[in-house]
Amino acid sequence: MIPAPHILGRVDYQPTVQAMQDFTAQRTPDVHDQLWICEHPPTFTQGLAGKADHLLNPGDIPVVQTNRGGQVTYHGPGQVVGYPLLDLQRAGYFVKEYVYRIEEAVIQTLTHFGVTGLRVPGAPGIYVRLQDPFSHARLEAEFTSKQLETSPLVLGKVAALGIKVSRHCTYHGVALNVAMDLEPFSRINPCGYAGLQTVDLATLGVAVTWQDAAQVLADKLGKYLV
Repeated sequence: MIPAPHILGRVDYQPTVQAMQDFTAQRTPDVHDQLWICEHPPTFTQGLAGKADHLLNPGDIPVVQTNRGGQVTYHGPGQVVGYPLLDLQRAGYFVKEYVYRIEEAVIQTLTHFGVTGLRVPGAPGIYVRLQDPFSHARLEAEFTSKQLETSPLVLGKVAALGIKVSRHCTYHGVALNVAMDLEPFSRINPCGYAGLQTVDLATLGVAVTWQDAAQVLADKLGKYLV
């Protein structure tokens, strides 16, 4: 079971990643898992699969190369970032289920605020219907990652996910958009999808503080990552 989360507040991206790497490299089987909750100053991060042409116009926002999975994304104030530092071998499940559990924690966080979160096969992260984010209808079975570009006005992305596993231990994690300046997302192809809309809880009509959203996400991650 994950102990009480470490609420770090706003912290720079690179030192935080270095601290996660150091923790993971030095941990032994008897070290307790941890959950770090924070937000970052404006930063673009490029994953291991990232392609330079998805970074359209970064401008004055720094671009950081990382060792997480996935493509380019943006971190900034008003976004709750959760970094679970788990020993998956001790937890007893594999990476695919770990990703599913993180996504479920985000879905349940959105449910807490009345929003319906959706998975898209082949596209990690959580999405919402742009026209009706409060609808409880399931996503059509044929909707896959290909439709994120061919039907860009159907879904918007509200949470991005990118992880790293080393010696069965996880770091990096998930970012939930709460109340952000969303303009920097227009400078990239978010997660590698041209034209993909990025939304936050505020633009969906949900008024919630960063602190309250952070606490709910931390509670849900603690519940589902057991």
